Parts: sequence; C-alpha cells; structure tokens
Amino acid sequence: MDNKQPMNLKDGASCKVIGGTHKGKSGIVREIKTSKGGNVTITIVQSDGVRFKTLAKNIEIVE
Repeated sequence: MDNKQPMNLKDGASCKVIGGTHKGKSGIVREIKTSKGGNVTITIVQSDGVRFKTLAKNIEIVE
C-alpha cells in the first residue's frame, strides 16, 4: 500500500482536496491521525466552519 502524504502536512496548514468525496473543497487542517490500518486521516475545517474528514493522500497543501 502506498501512503503518499503531502509535504508540509501540519496542523493549521491551508489545503485543497484533489480527490475523493470532498474533491474541490478547501480549508485548514485541524487533526492528523493514523488509523490502525496505516491510513493517515485529517479533519479539515472550511471557512464557513463546516468540518469534514478525508485521507491525507487526497489533499494538496496550498502555500
């Protein structure tokens, strides 16, 4: 299994979702966790306060 993570993935980073269910959304990274299966999941908070979870491989850090 290939667990590609975006560079500079850290709490508070701005990001854009480039794959998966939430593709096209953007926000701020708030929680970074690794599941038992080894997948890195993150919680993203959008500018309107809506939170969602996605896999780290589906995001791109915006600088």
